[in-house]
Amino acid sequence: MRKRPTQARSKVTVDAIIEAAARILSDHGWTGFTTNKVAEAAGVSIGSYYQYFPDKHALVDAIRERHLEDCRTVLKRVLERTLPLQEFIEELVDGIIAIHSIHPGLHRVLLDEAPVAEAFRNPNSVFEIEYLDCYRAIVAKYRSGKNGIDNQTAGIVLSDAIDGIVHNAARRGTLQTFDVRNGLVRIVQSYLSAA
Repeated sequence: MRKRPTQARSKVTVDAIIEAAARILSDHGWTGFTTNKVAEAAGVSIGSYYQYFPDKHALVDAIRERHLEDCRTVLKRVLERTLPLQEFIEELVDGIIAIHSIHPGLHRVLLDEAPVAEAFRNPNSVFEIEYLDCYRAIVAKYRSGKNGIDNQTAGIVLSDAIDGIVHNAARRGTLQTFDVRNGLVRIVQSYLSAA
Protein backbone atom coordinates (compact mmCIF):
# COMPACT_ATOMS: atom_id res chain seq x y z
CA MET A 1 0.00 0.00 0.00
CA ARG A 2 1.08 3.54 -0.64
CA LYS A 3 -0.01 4.58 2.86
CA ARG A 4 -1.77 2.86 5.73
CA PRO A 5 -5.07 4.34 6.92
CA THR A 6 -4.97 5.68 10.46
CA GLN A 7 -8.32 7.42 10.92
CA ALA A 8 -11.64 5.59 11.05
CA ARG A 9 -12.90 7.24 7.86
CA SER A 10 -9.81 6.33 5.87
CA LYS A 11 -10.02 2.73 7.15
CA VAL A 12 -13.61 2.56 5.91
CA THR A 13 -12.45 3.85 2.51
CA VAL A 14 -9.67 1.27 2.25
CA ASP A 15 -12.04 -1.52 3.35
CA ALA A 16 -14.54 -0.45 0.68
CA ILE A 17 -11.83 -0.46 -1.99
CA ILE A 18 -10.55 -3.92 -1.00
CA GLU A 19 -14.08 -5.35 -0.81
CA ALA A 20 -15.03 -3.90 -4.22
CA ALA A 21 -11.81 -5.22 -5.75
CA ALA A 22 -12.41 -8.72 -4.38
CA ARG A 23 -15.94 -8.69 -5.79
CA ILE A 24 -14.76 -7.52 -9.23
CA LEU A 25 -11.97 -10.10 -9.36
CA SER A 26 -14.45 -12.81 -8.35
CA ASP A 27 -17.05 -11.79 -10.93
CA HIS A 28 -14.89 -10.62 -13.87
CA GLY A 29 -11.44 -12.20 -13.45
CA TRP A 30 -8.06 -10.57 -13.93
CA THR A 31 -8.83 -9.31 -17.45
CA GLY A 32 -11.95 -7.47 -16.22
CA PHE A 33 -10.18 -5.93 -13.25
CA THR A 34 -9.40 -2.20 -13.60
CA THR A 35 -8.69 0.56 -11.11
CA ASN A 36 -11.59 2.62 -12.53
CA LYS A 37 -14.06 -0.24 -12.00
CA VAL A 38 -12.81 -0.71 -8.44
CA ALA A 39 -13.08 3.00 -7.58
CA GLU A 40 -16.58 3.19 -9.03
CA ALA A 41 -17.76 0.02 -7.24
CA ALA A 42 -16.24 1.26 -3.97
CA GLY A 43 -17.94 4.64 -4.33
CA VAL A 44 -14.66 6.57 -4.18
CA SER A 45 -12.85 8.83 -6.60
CA ILE A 46 -9.92 7.46 -8.57
CA GLY A 47 -7.78 9.97 -6.65
CA SER A 48 -8.83 8.38 -3.36
CA TYR A 49 -7.99 4.98 -4.79
CA TYR A 50 -4.48 6.10 -5.78
CA GLN A 51 -3.98 7.74 -2.40
CA TYR A 52 -3.74 4.21 -0.92
CA PHE A 53 -2.83 1.92 -3.83
CA PRO A 54 -0.27 2.81 -6.50
CA ASP A 55 -1.67 0.22 -8.94
CA LYS A 56 -3.91 -2.80 -9.18
CA HIS A 57 -1.07 -5.16 -8.25
CA ALA A 58 -0.76 -3.48 -4.84
CA LEU A 59 -4.51 -3.89 -4.41
CA VAL A 60 -4.32 -7.62 -5.21
CA ASP A 61 -1.57 -7.88 -2.60
CA ALA A 62 -3.88 -6.20 -0.08
CA ILE A 63 -6.66 -8.68 -0.94
CA ARG A 64 -4.24 -11.57 -0.40
CA GLU A 65 -3.03 -10.08 2.90
CA ARG A 66 -6.59 -9.73 4.14
CA HIS A 67 -7.45 -13.27 3.10
CA LEU A 68 -4.36 -14.68 4.83
CA GLU A 69 -5.19 -12.75 7.99
CA ASP A 70 -8.77 -14.07 7.88
CA CYS A 71 -7.43 -17.64 7.64
CA ARG A 72 -5.05 -17.11 10.54
CA THR A 73 -7.92 -15.64 12.60
CA VAL A 74 -10.02 -18.77 12.01
CA LEU A 75 -7.15 -20.99 13.12
CA LYS A 76 -6.45 -18.95 16.25
CA ARG A 77 -10.14 -18.76 17.16
CA VAL A 78 -10.66 -22.52 17.05
CA LEU A 79 -7.36 -23.18 18.83
CA GLU A 80 -8.30 -20.89 21.73
CA ARG A 81 -11.26 -23.08 22.60
CA THR A 82 -11.07 -26.53 24.16
CA LEU A 83 -13.44 -28.65 22.14
CA PRO A 84 -13.95 -32.37 21.63
CA LEU A 85 -12.06 -33.54 18.54
CA GLN A 86 -15.08 -33.90 16.24
CA GLU A 87 -16.50 -30.50 17.16
CA PHE A 88 -13.07 -28.91 16.75
CA ILE A 89 -12.62 -30.42 13.28
CA GLU A 90 -16.07 -29.29 12.14
CA GLU A 91 -15.46 -25.73 13.36
CA LEU A 92 -12.05 -25.66 11.69
CA VAL A 93 -13.31 -26.98 8.35
CA ASP A 94 -16.45 -24.83 8.38
CA GLY A 95 -14.39 -21.72 9.23
CA ILE A 96 -11.84 -22.31 6.47
CA ILE A 97 -14.58 -23.05 3.93
CA ALA A 98 -16.51 -19.93 4.98
CA ILE A 99 -13.45 -17.70 4.48
CA HIS A 100 -12.90 -19.13 1.00
CA SER A 101 -16.61 -18.83 0.09
CA ILE A 102 -17.02 -15.07 0.55
CA HIS A 103 -16.32 -14.38 -3.13
CA PRO A 104 -16.51 -17.81 -4.78
CA GLY A 105 -14.58 -16.93 -7.95
CA LEU A 106 -11.87 -14.95 -6.19
CA HIS A 107 -9.57 -17.83 -5.33
CA ARG A 108 -9.46 -19.17 -8.87
CA VAL A 109 -8.34 -15.71 -10.02
CA LEU A 110 -5.80 -15.29 -7.21
CA LEU A 111 -4.39 -18.78 -7.74
CA ASP A 112 -4.44 -18.95 -11.55
CA GLU A 113 -4.63 -15.47 -13.12
CA ALA A 114 -3.39 -12.59 -10.99
CA PRO A 115 0.35 -11.95 -10.69
CA VAL A 116 1.87 -12.96 -7.35
CA ALA A 117 4.41 -10.77 -5.55
CA GLU A 118 7.55 -12.52 -4.33
CA ALA A 119 6.59 -11.80 -0.72
CA PHE A 120 3.69 -14.27 -1.06
CA ARG A 121 5.99 -16.99 -2.40
CA ASN A 122 8.38 -16.81 0.55
CA PRO A 123 8.10 -20.05 2.60
CA ASN A 124 9.89 -18.29 5.47
CA SER A 125 7.63 -15.23 5.66
CA VAL A 126 6.29 -14.15 9.04
CA PHE A 127 2.79 -15.14 7.94
CA GLU A 128 3.86 -18.61 6.76
CA ILE A 129 5.72 -19.28 10.01
CA GLU A 130 2.75 -18.19 12.14
CA TYR A 131 0.26 -20.03 9.93
CA LEU A 132 2.16 -23.30 10.12
CA ASP A 133 2.68 -22.81 13.84
CA CYS A 134 -1.12 -22.80 14.23
CA TYR A 135 -1.27 -26.15 12.46
CA ARG A 136 1.60 -27.48 14.59
CA ALA A 137 -0.40 -26.43 17.67
CA ILE A 138 -3.51 -28.20 16.30
CA VAL A 139 -1.54 -31.39 15.84
CA ALA A 140 0.07 -31.11 19.28
CA LYS A 141 -3.32 -30.54 20.90
CA TYR A 142 -5.47 -33.04 19.01
CA ARG A 143 -3.38 -35.77 17.38
CA SER A 144 -3.81 -39.04 19.21
CA GLY A 145 -0.86 -40.92 17.69
CA LYS A 146 2.59 -39.80 16.55
CA ASN A 147 3.08 -42.17 13.56
CA GLY A 148 6.80 -41.37 13.74
CA ILE A 149 6.14 -37.84 12.45
CA ASP A 150 7.03 -34.79 14.54
CA ASN A 151 4.35 -32.14 15.19
CA GLN A 152 5.94 -29.60 12.84
CA THR A 153 5.93 -31.99 9.88
CA ALA A 154 2.44 -33.27 10.72
CA GLY A 155 1.23 -29.65 10.88
CA ILE A 156 2.64 -28.95 7.42
CA VAL A 157 0.97 -32.09 6.03
CA LEU A 158 -2.36 -31.11 7.58
CA SER A 159 -2.07 -27.53 6.33
CA ASP A 160 -1.20 -28.65 2.80
CA ALA A 161 -4.04 -31.17 2.73
CA ILE A 162 -6.64 -28.61 3.84
CA ASP A 163 -5.28 -25.85 1.60
CA GLY A 164 -5.08 -28.15 -1.42
CA ILE A 165 -8.62 -29.47 -1.06
CA VAL A 166 -10.13 -26.07 -0.32
CA HIS A 167 -8.29 -24.25 -3.11
CA ASN A 168 -9.06 -26.89 -5.73
CA ALA A 169 -12.72 -27.05 -4.68
CA ALA A 170 -12.86 -23.24 -4.94
CA ARG A 171 -11.39 -23.46 -8.46
CA ARG A 172 -14.01 -26.02 -9.46
CA GLY A 173 -16.93 -24.24 -7.80
CA THR A 174 -17.62 -27.19 -5.48
CA LEU A 175 -16.38 -25.69 -2.22
CA GLN A 176 -19.82 -25.20 -0.70
CA THR A 177 -21.05 -28.74 -1.36
CA PHE A 178 -21.74 -31.13 1.49
CA ASP A 179 -19.57 -33.79 -0.14
CA VAL A 180 -16.46 -31.59 -0.10
CA ARG A 181 -17.14 -30.36 3.43
CA ASN A 182 -17.85 -33.83 4.82
CA GLY A 183 -14.96 -35.38 2.92
CA LEU A 184 -12.56 -32.79 4.34
CA VAL A 185 -13.91 -33.39 7.86
CA ARG A 186 -13.29 -37.13 7.43
CA ILE A 187 -9.75 -36.59 6.13
CA VAL A 188 -8.80 -34.32 9.04
CA GLN A 189 -10.49 -36.68 11.52
CA SER A 190 -8.60 -39.63 10.06
CA TYR A 191 -5.26 -37.83 10.12
CA LEU A 192 -5.58 -36.56 13.68
CA SER A 193 -7.00 -39.84 15.01
CA ALA A 194 -4.51 -42.20 13.39
CA ALA A 195 -2.54 -44.18 15.96
